[in-house]
Formats: sequence, structure tokens, C-alpha cells
Amino acid sequence: MTDTIEIRGLRCSVIVGILPEERLREQPLTFDIDIMRSFATAALNDDIHATSNYAAVIDLVLRLASTGKFQLLETLVYRAAQEIMNFDSEIAGVTVTVRKLRPPVPQDVDTVGVRCTLDR
Repeated sequence: MTDTIEIRGLRCSVIVGILPEERLREQPLTFDIDIMRSFATAALNDDIHATSNYAAVIDLVLRLASTGKFQLLETLVYRAAQEIMNFDSEIAGVTVTVRKLRPPVPQDVDTVGVRCTLDR
């Protein structure tokens, strides 16, 4: 059985994009993260050490986002998924979604985003 730890609406600002104006200033992004792993032992024993600490995962993703200047959302989402998988060997899989909140397109859209799923 695999359980899911959810992180929703993690916000940060990042330099990401290929257009000249995107390279000059940070853009607001949101991350949604699903961490697939069993947390039955943690639940039964009320033990944080038997699960993936979501606060540590949040710090990991924010650190990655703040240290890079990415051209593609695809690069950012894939690296975030890889980092999360490397964070805890008990993680069976992860899905990370990244969305630009103000995409530089002339059409009326709420967001644009990418999603990456990695499994062991």
C-alpha cells in the first residue's frame, strides 16, 4: 500500500523563462507535490522519523528554486522531482507540478505549468 503526502500551493519567485524580460526578474510560481510512500508505521507510532518530513521537502524545493536561473519550467520540475526522490529512499514515487502564475503570453490564461512523475 502506498500513501500520499501532499504539499499544495507552495509559492516562490524564480528567474525562469527564455524571453529577455523573463531573465531580468523573478516570476511567481506555485508547486504542488505528491510524495508516495507508506506512512503506516509513522501513523501507528506517531513518529515523524518513520515518514517524509514535509517541512524538510519544502525547504529542499525552495533552496533549489532560489539557487537556479532556469530557462525551462521542465528543467525546474524535473530537478525538484529528482531532489525529492534522493531525499528519502523510502519514497516510492513523486509527482511535482510547477505553474507560472503570470505567464508571458497574450492570451487570457490563469497559469501555465508542467508536471513530472518519477518512480523507483
